[in-house]
Amino acid sequence: MTKLFISDLHLNPARPELTALACHFLQQQADTVSDVFILGDIFNTWLGDDLVPDEFADFIETLRSLTQAGVKLYLMVGNRDFMLGKRFADSVNATLIQDGYQLELAGQPALLLHGDSLCIDDVGYQRYRRVVNNRFLQWCFLKLPARFRQKISDKIKQQSQQKKQYKSSQIMDVNQAEVEKVMLENNVKLLIHGHTHRPAIHQVSLTNNSDAYRIVLGDWEDKVSYLLVDDQQLTLHDHRLNYQQQSLRFF
Repeated sequence: MTKLFISDLHLNPARPELTALACHFLQQQADTVSDVFILGDIFNTWLGDDLVPDEFADFIETLRSLTQAGVKLYLMVGNRDFMLGKRFADSVNATLIQDGYQLELAGQPALLLHGDSLCIDDVGYQRYRRVVNNRFLQWCFLKLPARFRQKISDKIKQQSQQKKQYKSSQIMDVNQAEVEKVMLENNVKLLIHGHTHRPAIHQVSLTNNSDAYRIVLGDWEDKVSYLLVDDQQLTLHDHRLNYQQQSLRFF
């Protein structure tokens, strides 16, 4: 059966057209795919499962309709929606998966990540990542009133935008040595992630001389970006790629 992978939708209450695009696309998949994996940054901001914006009601209903139709739905948090939790996943009958989830795709061992853990050259960001993923701090954050959570979130995003102005694109991309290290440690031939907003299929040279590939999912702006994997091949669809797609055939 065909599996669908997407990432970095960055849904925002201020952009209803993007939510409508996501709903329309996913509604079309109900009869064509068996599994849907969303690898983080579904939402541009998520203040907690107890504070779901009304503007996302149609999207949530679309996810619920997918699972009711028999599609298996898997959700991973990203760096923007790291407060997304099991309560939300349960509400749409989805499985919440962790960074580093492993599965088999087309007979190949594969690893799923959001992707930010691979950007180790950005030392400041990795320090921030450790802080915001601290379970105790997350618990404290959820105890705050909504207005304080929003203020903290706005401040974090503002500081992030300011810092990005002074960072090179290379620093914000993955570290190749880290990619190879993670793939070897997990004994996988395929690594699928988002986060960097640079859709592509990269061949990876591992020290054990095995054929390996890193597939980067694209972000959504005003067009869809997605990966389809069946029993024989993997196809990445994105308008920024040559011929709109890249394929990798296994058999």
